[in-house]
Amino acid sequence: MTYRMLLTLAAVVAVPASAQDVRSGSLTVTSPWSRATAPRATVGAGFLTIRNGDAQADRLVSVTSPRAERVEIHAMSMKNGVMRMRPLANGVTVPPQRATTLAPGGNHLMLMGLKAPLKAGERVPVTLRFARAGLVTTQLVVGSAGAAAPMGSHEGHH
Repeated sequence: MTYRMLLTLAAVVAVPASAQDVRSGSLTVTSPWSRATAPRATVGAGFLTIRNGDAQADRLVSVTSPRAERVEIHAMSMKNGVMRMRPLANGVTVPPQRATTLAPGGNHLMLMGLKAPLKAGERVPVTLRFARAGLVTTQLVVGSAGAAAPMGSHEGHH
């Protein structure tokens, strides 16, 4: 192994298995994560779960990050074997006493105009704007390029 590979491995191992949960009022943001991007990529994706402990619904209306020119909330669907993505102009509802998950293959965050590639082991700050709860800042933990779930999780065991 080269010295650079060892440093990269050490950085990945040093990152906790999951980022700390972030609470704001009745909302809790858990498991924020992303995938490493190719060196010249200008687009990345973000995933997380939002739990709403309130009796009223809230809505994720927008997201920003200093690492991207803009962040959009997207829906992904398959139709006749073709993947389609579209921005959700009105954001995503977080029903009362429920959780909403932004995950691969469904609703997710699109980090557009990346200022630098996303590298495994780093954390990417994002600020979520909710209609009721206001601003919530968290960090996406970047896993490997092919990650299907956050680092340290057991897929399907949430």
